Amino acid sequence: MSIGVLIFFAIVGAAVCAKARVAGGAIVFALAALVLFIGTPAGAGLPGVVSDFLSTVSQASEPITHSGTGAAG
Repeated sequence: MSIGVLIFFAIVGAAVCAKARVAGGAIVFALAALVLFIGTPAGAGLPGVVSDFLSTVSQASEPITHSGTGAAG
């Protein structure tokens, strides 16, 4: 069975659980699909992309979260 079929069934399982309002099952199936996707060559770069994105957001929000000493408080 190819990895694409496993990812597809994990996504379908998550959708079925979400439709049946079983949040725990939906989360487990979604995480399984994510882990399977990261294991593929196409998804191998995903952790690096997420890291770069979060680093950019952190740098952009730094002036807001670390205000100067003259701030009211």
